[in-house]
Amino acid sequence: MLRKVFTVVAVSGILAMTAGCGKSNKTEEEMENNYSGVIAAGEALTATDAGDVAQKLATYASVRLTADISHLSEKEKQILPLLFEAAQLMDDIYWQQSLGNKEAFLSRISDESTRKFAEINYGPWDRLNGNNSFIAGIGEKPLGANFYPVDMTKEEFDSLQNPDKSSLYTLIRRNEDRTLRVVWYHEAYASKIKKAADLLKQAATLAEDAGFKKYLELRAEALLTDKYQESDFAWMDMKTSNIDFVVGPIENYEDALYGTKAAQEAFILIKDVEWSQRLAHFAALLPELQKGLPVDQKYKNEVPGSDADLNAYDVVYYAGDCNSGSKTIAINLPNDEQVQLEKGSRKLQLKNAMKAKFDKILVPISDMLIDSTQRRYIKFDAFFGNTMFHEVAHGLGIKNTLDGKGTVRESLKEQYSAIEECKADILGLYLVTRLYEMGELKEGEVMDNYVTFMAGIFRSVRFGAASAHGKANMLTFAHFSENGAFNYQENGTYMVNFDKMKLAVESLGGMILTLQGEGDYAKVKDLITTKSVVPTQLQVDLDKLKGASIPVDIVFEQGKSELGL
Repeated sequence: MLRKVFTVVAVSGILAMTAGCGKSNKTEEEMENNYSGVIAAGEALTATDAGDVAQKLATYASVRLTADISHLSEKEKQILPLLFEAAQLMDDIYWQQSLGNKEAFLSRISDESTRKFAEINYGPWDRLNGNNSFIAGIGEKPLGANFYPVDMTKEEFDSLQNPDKSSLYTLIRRNEDRTLRVVWYHEAYASKIKKAADLLKQAATLAEDAGFKKYLELRAEALLTDKYQESDFAWMDMKTSNIDFVVGPIENYEDALYGTKAAQEAFILIKDVEWSQRLAHFAALLPELQKGLPVDQKYKNEVPGSDADLNAYDVVYYAGDCNSGSKTIAINLPNDEQVQLEKGSRKLQLKNAMKAKFDKILVPISDMLIDSTQRRYIKFDAFFGNTMFHEVAHGLGIKNTLDGKGTVRESLKEQYSAIEECKADILGLYLVTRLYEMGELKEGEVMDNYVTFMAGIFRSVRFGAASAHGKANMLTFAHFSENGAFNYQENGTYMVNFDKMKLAVESLGGMILTLQGEGDYAKVKDLITTKSVVPTQLQVDLDKLKGASIPVDIVFEQGKSELGL
């Protein structure tokens, strides 16, 4: 019988107050490569129910990631293979961060479907089903993934006197005498990091766009030092490149223990020039939109940077964190609050991935769960707009608490991601409403966005209510239900009540902005704990979708060959 993953090991003696005591003479990379990670060594791994795993695997729709690269120069085409190789290195590191040794884990799984499902999930836990284990003998997914020792207590962590312990870019590891130490990513993954940095430097020598060239050079240095702010500023200034490359440790969803550790990922993107031109106008409206938020003035006194931009891309590669579980269809970066305040953020819409989800998932869901009289409002432009303004909304509101004690992220700890995603969902819909009222949106009608948003909740919650996005969806659904924003019909479909939904959007948006401004951890935690659950009737409806074999998400056929490289 395999040991449970979360078995607590007794720690004897007095815990050291500083890192470094009892440290091995090996390099940090050698120790990390030999570290067992979160899965105990043992015999072969088998699925708890092989038939169930095969069925779940079939709920992923395969999508070919490609793009028209005929407009790229020869040097730009030479850059792409270097980026693919660097992205794969990020994927390798993410396996280490989420699980441990990828090959040691996968080699113990002989069943092809189970191994494939483990590859999709980067481990033995179903990320779209509450992180439930699908491999026999393996217990719950450690909240801290492989960023912390699985047997570490919060008391140990609190006792560790090292200011870098809560850095986005450090691991916590045990010394030989069982005390804790802090390890920088660039030390733990030294060889892979150096190789990735070298690839970015090679790409920079080929880059013809000055902004892209500078970003690649600075990002390479950032990977080597774990100091990312300068490269984030450079990325914000990169306006005209046909290629974009998001790379490095970025999002902190994987760390569900403290919500601080950033996980490695990469996107390779080809700009859609035509669609980007359609979006450019909205970036300049951010400061004005901030002024009109439905909340007291003190919660919107910060002025978001107006140097932000909106662009549409075809994504041709996902690696690491962004490729695990549900696949993102838009990017809003950087996360650095100082960069956001000074420069704003860049909002990248992944148009080809978005269209695939709309066609393969959202439309079939709407045909089952949206009232037949409102299905005419389900439109791709509305889906695209809702997603885009979700990302715009991340840059609005307040980044620092009113008491001056730190950022909202720091105050709300592990609850931050879920409430921030809910804020972006609801304020995105608020912004769409305001832009129609202002005459800035002229195609379609606001009802398109409301009904498509409702259908989007059903699509997203199928990713699981355990994720930050899933919790956000259920919090929104609960508020809509309590405020009469929709009616549940006798035939099992949902009908949007426009006027009541509009009021519900404003009240929920104002409530979240207030909670963030106050940095009220206790209230936010209580709100998410009590409201971010799937109601019984909704679960019945979601089960109907499963019975109809509607895909839950997409997986990718991706790589150089898909572009003819």
